[in-house]
Amino acid sequence: QVRLVESGGGLVQAGGSLRLSCAASGRISSINVMGWYRQAPGNQRELVAEITSTGRTNYADSVKDRFTISRDNAKNTVSLQMNSLKPEDTAVYYCNAAVKVVAVKRWEDYWGQGTQVTVSS
Repeated sequence: QVRLVESGGGLVQAGGSLRLSCAASGRISSINVMGWYRQAPGNQRELVAEITSTGRTNYADSVKDRFTISRDNAKNTVSLQMNSLKPEDTAVYYCNAAVKVVAVKRWEDYWGQGTQVTVSS
């Protein structure tokens, strides 16, 4: 009933920048936290950054001062500006949102399909 579509991944050299975007669509009543996770080969999926509907943010220590998360509540979108990228940032990045669907009285977790980010040294 809810779809998250990511865009903006790609290949970049170390020190470069990328911007990821994610748009949520469907029978959405409200969205609480939106965030970005990543998973590198052989690793568990980990939180990169998250933002509440009121704009409070939380970042993984490894990306603080390099990445910035933002959202547009009116458009149900979340973005991740990634600067000073490092090879260790290489991973599949997933958008996540806690969504209350119309006529459903609970929060449900939704995920995008993932977008590849590759940082070359």
